[in-house]
Amino acid sequence: MDPLKMATDPICGMTGVIERHGQWFCSERCIVEFERRAASRTPRPEAAVSCHATGTRWYLDPWVWVPLSGLLLSMAGQWWAEAAPVSAIYAGYLKKVLVPFLLGLLLGGFIDHFVPKEYIVKLLSGPRKRVIARSTILGFLASSCSHGCLALTIELYRKGASVPAVVSFLLASPWASMSLTFILLSLFGLKGVVIVLGALAIAFVTGLAFQRLALRGLIESNPETLPIEEGFSIWRDVAARARRYPWSIRQLRDDARGILAGMLPLGRMVLGWVQLGLILSAVLGAWIPHATFERLLGPSVGGLLLTLLAAAVIEVCSEGTAPLAYEIYRHTGALGNSFAFLMGGVVTDYTELGAIWTTIGRKTVCWILLLTLPMVLVVGWLLN
Repeated sequence: MDPLKMATDPICGMTGVIERHGQWFCSERCIVEFERRAASRTPRPEAAVSCHATGTRWYLDPWVWVPLSGLLLSMAGQWWAEAAPVSAIYAGYLKKVLVPFLLGLLLGGFIDHFVPKEYIVKLLSGPRKRVIARSTILGFLASSCSHGCLALTIELYRKGASVPAVVSFLLASPWASMSLTFILLSLFGLKGVVIVLGALAIAFVTGLAFQRLALRGLIESNPETLPIEEGFSIWRDVAARARRYPWSIRQLRDDARGILAGMLPLGRMVLGWVQLGLILSAVLGAWIPHATFERLLGPSVGGLLLTLLAAAVIEVCSEGTAPLAYEIYRHTGALGNSFAFLMGGVVTDYTELGAIWTTIGRKTVCWILLLTLPMVLVVGWLLN
């Protein structure tokens, strides 16, 4: 049987991610419906049902309330003068974040529809160091800001990537990406390479540490990770799928719908957290002037700690805050503080931590903070 059809949810027709009863399902709701029909011997109707039609009111859907709240916040400054600074900062953040975030959702939908779970499990699971090396390199190649890579990270987890690989990918993607590398080189010169290499090293070491934690059962495991048959070759499978692919307008239209179907649930997981991060950053960014940060963030232990606090408060998008990191370096000469500002923003970002907490678990979030923050401080201190 065609593997693509085997991975199709028998209830709603979407791409399945959960294996039960010899079938692949996209959600627990479809599993319950399948079991109900099997028990009552009810034949499957011709029209596919929607597995995501819950009793929740439509306006509570993040795809509805997030754009509406964003529009209101962007326009609030036009009729409320006190809200003008917040509206301006929010609109500026939105311009920087929107395209990378949507690109991350698009890539996540593409992975959901086209990339079989076996590929992700084979490449990004297991206790070997090469798994962490692959995830770190893939994070570097992702070239996405923190919110764009968040969508990709969650999709990799849903596809069966191990938690250590997911963590190293998340840490490497925003601050060690190719796009940011060129920005840092233009601002810092060759010292920008030091920042990128430091971020990659922390992502790799953190992934190795998480592998040890996984062996001891101290972090959550990924229930989507399934055993792969021995001798399975990704390249041979890709070649076989390419030969069987029916090139037609109808097939391309169906694939576009499949990508959209993968984007929608992924967006529901992260849209609310991204909006929370944008709103908090806009409010606090309007209240705390940049000059205050530049005056307090000197090359000292206290300055490093304050830098991490500042990063937690205002980090939104890597490309957007890279110039501010350079301003810190230009005014204080503290390259370590700039590194801590960039890397610490990823580690303490409440948008990412909140999404990981709800998707993977609280143990992973706690260990990310416990492992990476000391490394960021040490590297920053050494650079200073």
